[in-house]
Amino acid sequence: MDENTLDPLHPNMIKVLRVRAILMIVPLAVAAIGAEIAAPLPTGAIIAPVALLLLGFVAVMPRRRYRRMGYRLTRDRLRVVRGWWNRRDTVVPFGRVQHIDVNAEAIERLFGLATLVVHTAGTHNASVALPGLRHDDALAMRETIRAFIADGEAG
Repeated sequence: MDENTLDPLHPNMIKVLRVRAILMIVPLAVAAIGAEIAAPLPTGAIIAPVALLLLGFVAVMPRRRYRRMGYRLTRDRLRVVRGWWNRRDTVVPFGRVQHIDVNAEAIERLFGLATLVVHTAGTHNASVALPGLRHDDALAMRETIRAFIADGEAG
């Protein structure tokens, strides 16, 4: 398989992104409702455009963000690509890895997902997070990287 081809994240990542979007927009929705009640404007003058904007953030944006995320795990490195406006393509050679974490916040756990976090030597961008993995896959990737590190130290 071509090394430039990326593996997609688990499709449940779209649901995680949607729930996060909903949680972020609740304060804006409450403010729009308050402004709608307080403003001497025709009914819907504030809430209608805000509702359309919020619908876009919940229905459209998560799928677009998901399509622009991916990874590739090879024999000796992990490549993580993400971003829509600001594209980030990070390659982590296993020889630079200090330690590896598997994190699962509440929303991720709800959908059976986890985030693999690879910590490297250095201070700037010393951690690379790969969200949207099935929890078992994140654990298996951690063990693959750990085994490479252990073999490198032994050899």
